[in-house]
Amino acid sequence: MRAIWKGHIRFSLVTIPIRIYNAVETARTIRFNQLHKTCNGPVGYDKKCKKCSKVLDREEIVKGYQHEPEQFVIVESEDLEKIKLKGTRIIEIEGFVDASEVHPTLYETPYFAGPDGEVAAQAYALLSAALKASGKLGIGKVVLRDREEIVTIGPEGDGLIFYKLRTPERVRSISDVPQLSREGADAEQMKLARSLVDSMSTSLDRIDLKDNYRQAVQEMLEAKIEGREIVTVAEEVAPVVDIMTALKESIAQAKADRKPMKKATGKARPETKAARKAGTAAKARKRKVA
Repeated sequence: MRAIWKGHIRFSLVTIPIRIYNAVETARTIRFNQLHKTCNGPVGYDKKCKKCSKVLDREEIVKGYQHEPEQFVIVESEDLEKIKLKGTRIIEIEGFVDASEVHPTLYETPYFAGPDGEVAAQAYALLSAALKASGKLGIGKVVLRDREEIVTIGPEGDGLIFYKLRTPERVRSISDVPQLSREGADAEQMKLARSLVDSMSTSLDRIDLKDNYRQAVQEMLEAKIEGREIVTVAEEVAPVVDIMTALKESIAQAKADRKPMKKATGKARPETKAARKAGTAAKARKRKVA
């Protein structure tokens, strides 16, 4: 695994050298090229002005911020240079918070962090263990590519995992979603719903998390390369069922799918007729040989 960033974690007077690694495997992504339909030639990316239709060179393009309709203020590269933040390659931990305080909508890209050298290994392992025991996450800031990023640091196995975080003001409120009901659930429906959840409870490692779409795309591409016919599967339309009926039928199905295994009694299974016949024949052959 190749490191993509090298720096330090710092909190109070403690500094730990670390290396950052991609936690997501990007090589498995299937990518497509844009081609000319007539000759299969690659399609270039032409930067064309929507106003005068001229294809532009890089030198002819500037950045602009629209502050009024059709009104832009031009921002030169020199303007952005003036506000660049100095990168120190230090992740400055501002504090430690309960993991429950970080809402899932704030999480962005995950990264693994590892110790940079044998000297850092002990302090790194101590931080990982302390976070795991306390249920806390470190919240810090780091300058990456001239921009300040907020990150969270938490335990993952024997190591540490980092996430880039969105700022809270970028996340919309769930209360803005239309048609949310503020009425309490019907008691009987809630009882059945809880029963269904309990009957379907399992562990994450027992759930199929394979990327079936990627596999289907790969099979489609192989079929096209080999000139085979691509077979499609008709999508079934699920019928609309009354909620109470659906819950009851779902519970019955979940219980049927999880029938307990029969306990061993320690008694020998009764011998079948075929087994007795085979045993008798074997004994007869033995006496004949003798």
